[in-house]
Amino acid sequence: MNHDTTHQNPPTGWWTEAVIYQIYPRSFADSGGDGIGDLPGITARLDHLAELGVDAVWLSPFYPSPQADAGYDVADYRDVEPLFGTLADADDLIAKAHANGLRVIVDLVPNHTSSAHAWFQAALAAGPGSAERGRYIFRAGRGPGGAEPPNDWQSVFGGPAWTRLPDGEWYLHLFDTAQPDLNWDNPEVRAEFLDVLRFWLDRGVDGFRVDVAHGLIKQADLADWQEPQEILSGQEADKPRPPMWDQDGVHEVYREWRRLLDGYPGERILVAEAWVEPAERLARYVRPDEMHQAFNFEYLLASWTAPAQYAVITRSLEATDAVGAPTTWVLSNHDVVRHASRLGLPVGTPRPNGIGVGDEQPDAAIGLRRARAATLLMLALPGSAYLYQGEELGLPEHTTLPDEARQDPTWERSGRTQRGRDGCRVPIPWEADAPSYGFGPTDASWLPQPPVWAEYALDRQRGVPGSTYELYREALRLRRAYGLGPGTLEWLSSGDEVLTFRNGDLVVLTNFGADAVPAPAGELVHSSAPLDEDGSVPTDVTVWVRTA
Repeated sequence: MNHDTTHQNPPTGWWTEAVIYQIYPRSFADSGGDGIGDLPGITARLDHLAELGVDAVWLSPFYPSPQADAGYDVADYRDVEPLFGTLADADDLIAKAHANGLRVIVDLVPNHTSSAHAWFQAALAAGPGSAERGRYIFRAGRGPGGAEPPNDWQSVFGGPAWTRLPDGEWYLHLFDTAQPDLNWDNPEVRAEFLDVLRFWLDRGVDGFRVDVAHGLIKQADLADWQEPQEILSGQEADKPRPPMWDQDGVHEVYREWRRLLDGYPGERILVAEAWVEPAERLARYVRPDEMHQAFNFEYLLASWTAPAQYAVITRSLEATDAVGAPTTWVLSNHDVVRHASRLGLPVGTPRPNGIGVGDEQPDAAIGLRRARAATLLMLALPGSAYLYQGEELGLPEHTTLPDEARQDPTWERSGRTQRGRDGCRVPIPWEADAPSYGFGPTDASWLPQPPVWAEYALDRQRGVPGSTYELYREALRLRRAYGLGPGTLEWLSSGDEVLTFRNGDLVVLTNFGADAVPAPAGELVHSSAPLDEDGSVPTDVTVWVRTA
């Protein structure tokens, strides 16, 4: 029993307690009928987000792009990909979101550009030793005739992280070959992105989610790295940091960005997608003069057990408290298996890179039950939280997506050994009986939707007591009413099977054990599933109880 662990978040700033909803534009709403979601489709559905009760939206990339990595290969940072609309559509979306009381965060991809970007095309034309190549990371090869890559780095998507050009030089791409890494030691690169920030700030955006925020600076000697090239590898406290991730120099970049944002009104924010462990290293990204939020991926990856959850929550709060920042909780996004499916795998199963036909299939009922319990646990924690589109419907991963339909570059680059991320990116269902389940006006869908989508459609859940949509909506209402975001956490129990903590007037209990347990004394205000007849809390259920 711990009675003396109290955590306090900063009392001010909308971002310290906000619930932010991630929109993956390709898969949210299609206004044109081509099977690809777009900005006008998002604008037309903003009332759903206002009704749900979130505070802001984060949009995954919508910039001009060849779409080699679903838009994370940016060809122009100051325009809109025609698939998704126009700059005028972006302006309209921002204005109407603000009118609905929603702030807008846009994705920024500073680690790499598209190979179609004008800068990279100029680098190809200019040749070795040119100023144009100095914007990227070009090197001579090793071995006879420079025929071997400059080092042993591997792409996160599989295969070597270097590609050789006909003139003999190699360029670095930590992701796809169509995503050459920028050289952030080049002042011209730094100046360019300050201007990109200004461009979107002047258009009214409220912040930026920074892709691969821990990757911009590489170790100067580009030393070989013998360990696996996972995006979250080698971060343990007792091991050296990988030469391509979490270098100290990234913090200078973000301090400069923060000074720029602080010059704008309205508390504009920076959000780090930094796959960094331990928590103390991640907290460096949210020091007072750097970013405002950093996704807590250690929390997302934690096992569904009381000890694992207790450890990661405690460690996270202590680390961010030490730098005066909120913790930013997250359970699902466009890069991981949806938690309604991930939690349906046997406890302790390593995080899969996609699930497909022939793989171990999650238990859908257990997965959804645990996902609802996990969500209520997360939304009761002090700090900010992110939701991924469709999780408010209880959407599972599409785990039987035909392999021939897969578009994630991970699938091909891994030699078809990793299924990739398409299963969490399938267009979401709005109306059970409409074409493409209401995603668009036609049956077209850039990834096939499974028949089971009908039972998860919003129109089957809105107003239905006990539905996952109503569970989320009520949780967000109560979270605001009870001040849980800016609140404090006091552990009341942290055993092997049950976690209990207090946040303000609420006591929150999650039962991870096989047997039902007594509910805390007081008024039940919310529950992830019905209680037993005697009022006890069944397995895989979270309850919120008012005690004051």
